[in-house]
Amino acid sequence: MKIKKTISDEKAFSIIHKPMLTEKSTNLNQFNQYTFVVDKNSNSHEIQQAIEKIFKVKVTKINTSIIRGKVKSFKGNIGYKKDLKKAIVTLADGNTIDSSLEIK
Repeated sequence: MKIKKTISDEKAFSIIHKPMLTEKSTNLNQFNQYTFVVDKNSNSHEIQQAIEKIFKVKVTKINTSIIRGKVKSFKGNIGYKKDLKKAIVTLADGNTIDSSLEIK
């Protein structure tokens, strides 16, 4: 028998960093999918619990991917952008997330 662990509010807000607002992620909204930048060490189960706790919606599917940081040059110095982990969250029918909500 598996015991479901619930996460605290602080942990939920530390997992979800911010929504990803790009043209591609905006087009996914019509399919009831939303994109978030999440903590690199979090797994799909933790992301699902965090989204359900913060936005009070029912999540049906989570797809995650790690975006590697690009090489950038600034005033002749070469550096790297940070790696990101993004999660594409599919919600159950009838659930929506207001895009004007800010995550603190």
